[in-house]
Amino acid sequence: MTSTAGVQPQNNNNNNNNNNNKQSDFIGFANLPTQIHRKIAKRGFDFTLMVVGESGLGKTTLINSLFQTNLYPQRHIYTGQEKIHQTIKIEPSTIEIEECGIKIRLTILNISGYGDNIDCTDNYKLILNYIDKQFEYYFNNEISFNRRNISDNRVHCLLYFISSLTRGLKPLDITCMKALHHKVNIIPIIAKADALTSNELIQMKQIIIEQIHKHNIKIYQIPDCDSDEDEELKEKNFELKNSLPFAIISSKQIYEIQRKKFYGRIYPWGLINIENSYYCDFLKLRTMLIIHMQDLQQITHEIHYENYRLEKFELKKLIQEKDDELRRIQDILSQMKGQ
Repeated sequence: MTSTAGVQPQNNNNNNNNNNNKQSDFIGFANLPTQIHRKIAKRGFDFTLMVVGESGLGKTTLINSLFQTNLYPQRHIYTGQEKIHQTIKIEPSTIEIEECGIKIRLTILNISGYGDNIDCTDNYKLILNYIDKQFEYYFNNEISFNRRNISDNRVHCLLYFISSLTRGLKPLDITCMKALHHKVNIIPIIAKADALTSNELIQMKQIIIEQIHKHNIKIYQIPDCDSDEDEELKEKNFELKNSLPFAIISSKQIYEIQRKKFYGRIYPWGLINIENSYYCDFLKLRTMLIIHMQDLQQITHEIHYENYRLEKFELKKLIQEKDDELRRIQDILSQMKGQ
């Protein structure tokens, strides 16, 4: 009796240990985000950013500051005489960025010569054709037999630079954005915002937003945060939405104060850190690109690319209907000749 009583509790303990081990080995749905994160980190993803604006607005400087790199170390600066004969062209540059184990293949498309000629009315056509060609390339790979590893070269975001000296949108800006807003996510940028006072900058933003609404131009809308997000992220996202268009001061000069390095600009009255949100929206732009990078890709795929696919299928259907109609007419003519 004594031995039996001693064995029984030991078996219960073993059973409890086995149950605990089984429970600890159980993998629930909560592990899905970790698995997705690992997959993205292992595979990496592509992101293409197009930069459009007149020469001299600091496009290259901004890109170098945003991604802390030097995309065009031997870039040729055109003289005034060379600009007379310069044509608009697209200059691609690809870099790989790795942070916290996540790899991003970033492609920057710089549009040189845009808005530099006397007649710039057709400047947007080269950009439009390029975006459509990338859609076509993706579409052809998608319907092919080998579509497992399709490289995504579609343009996910377009930074459109607006001169701070115009006090609003020029006809060229309106024409270009209206031609492209159904094809790509447009983010308006006020370049060289240090040329404006604080009150002038507020007025400039209001004028641009009013013109965008007046001409029915669709720019990228920063999505709202989910209800379960923390309040700090909600507040930051609300601030980003109210900052459009982003007013930018860019610089390629690095300064160091109290062992802290930063990109800045020096003036007769002092030095500014371009990451200080009191002076410009540089940090807000970088934060927006990082936080909403996946959303920019998703809108590109689910809206802009789907619109292109729909147009493509409708065009194919229309061509097929025309071919069928021609065959029918040819059959009728053949019958008439036979009679």
